[in-house]
Amino acid sequence: MRQELLSLPKGLAEEVSKNLVMVARLIDEDPEQAYAYSRIALRLASRVAAVREAAGFAAYATQKYSEALAEFRAAKRMTGSVELWPVMADCERGLGRPERALAMAGEPEVQKLDKAGQVEMRLVAAGARRDQGQLDAAIVTLQSPELASNTVQPWTARLRYAYADALLAAGREDEAREWFAKTLEADKDGATDASDRLAELDGVEFVDAAVDLADDVDLEDEDVEDDEDDEEDAAEIAAAERASDVAEYYDEDDEEYEPLEESAADADVEGPEKA
Repeated sequence: MRQELLSLPKGLAEEVSKNLVMVARLIDEDPEQAYAYSRIALRLASRVAAVREAAGFAAYATQKYSEALAEFRAAKRMTGSVELWPVMADCERGLGRPERALAMAGEPEVQKLDKAGQVEMRLVAAGARRDQGQLDAAIVTLQSPELASNTVQPWTARLRYAYADALLAAGREDEAREWFAKTLEADKDGATDASDRLAELDGVEFVDAAVDLADDVDLEDEDVEDDEDDEEDAAEIAAAERASDVAEYYDEDDEEYEPLEESAADADVEGPEKA
């Protein structure tokens, strides 16, 4: 990509580079924002293959499959590379054309892909079979030396996961559980939810500890508030009783009225006597 940008004037190259960096940074966490940056880069340098490719992936991430396919085709024309072939086929699936994805899986371009690209193409073809309701065919499509290998590669977890999911969809639950477990062994980065799928198959239910903690905190707060209310009520009752005692037994208009000695508590409330 750097070499491609060198064909642009320096200032323009820097501006395009900044937008492409933002696309790469945001495409997973905020694809819509990444897409916006890709459009800026595209307006600035539409004749750069790396820009067309980035715009394609940003559109793909936001499920704008027609636009993504157009950008990928443009990038392929510019570079002559077939590495985008699997994602182009997946765009056909996104557009509701699984038959075209399957046709692409049989094209000579697939043989030019590296091992990772060929596995990706196999995943897309299996997905297209499932789109057509051909579960058994999807399962057979995924059965390959790469699936059987004990060596863990970057694509291993995704391939095993797709196979386990297809088995489960076909009602082969025991086999699906086995392959979800194998997926988990290969998925060191947690890229799949194989652990959750295994738990579902085993009938394990997870309780949200954060929710329980929040409930406990709410209950504690209610208890504290209740205690405070009880204390306030007790104080008000005590004050009312004292006031009632004074009103009932010490009427200043009574000739026999003699005020009681002030209690320590009352003294504290009224404050020190002035000299």
